[in-house]
Amino acid sequence: MKASVYSLEGKVSKEIELPKIFEEHARNDLIKRAVLSDESKLRQPKGSYKYAGLETSARYRGRKEDFGAVKNRGIPHLPHEVLPKGRLGAVKRVPLAVGGHRAHPPKSETKIVEEINKKEYAKALGCAIAATAARELVTKRIKYKTGLALPIILDGAFEDLKKTKEASAVIESLNLANMIKNAKKNGTKGPLVVMSKLSKAAKNIAGVDVVAVDKLKVRHLAPGTHPGRLTIYTEKAVQEIAKMGGKQ
Repeated sequence: MKASVYSLEGKVSKEIELPKIFEEHARNDLIKRAVLSDESKLRQPKGSYKYAGLETSARYRGRKEDFGAVKNRGIPHLPHEVLPKGRLGAVKRVPLAVGGHRAHPPKSETKIVEEINKKEYAKALGCAIAATAARELVTKRIKYKTGLALPIILDGAFEDLKKTKEASAVIESLNLANMIKNAKKNGTKGPLVVMSKLSKAAKNIAGVDVVAVDKLKVRHLAPGTHPGRLTIYTEKAVQEIAKMGGKQ
């Protein structure tokens, strides 16, 4: 499978042979499982502070005859705040008290990560990468037809750009300005740029997500579990993907 390489001016400069990973069959079931696994690892563990409601001076005197006990004071036999001169304040610590410890709070130890087998995840990543080269899937996501050859591959010199203005000009030369504008306006996902290493010039482009190959996840390629995100690869990134595909 061959693909066109676009120059920094947005014109086809040459053709390269794509890694076999781009020929994978896009299995939606695998992609969905992998995306849900990725997203579960980003969730904040549900729970409460271990000592919530307990960090107080309130004490409970169990024996009625203890020094400082509440016997014959006309107040509940519950933990009270300790005040100056031996006075007792409001009830604290117990669940029925205002600001007290909850009886059965949710525990942050609960396992919320959806695990997935490593080989299964690698297969899903291959499927998601291949989906970026499937025109029917890409056009279904972006809602309009693009004249660009898929997958979109940029000359490796793109990674050497120093200024965001220069990187933006390259993306615009691919006639993606309207898509980025709509993404920012409607809050949808814009194009994804995959590089062999992160570039400050590229990662600051508004409306565009940038990721290095070694950090590439299925959720980047299939937001919302739907494959076919418009993805731009640099030629150097494709070379790294070829190595990754050989390890599956």
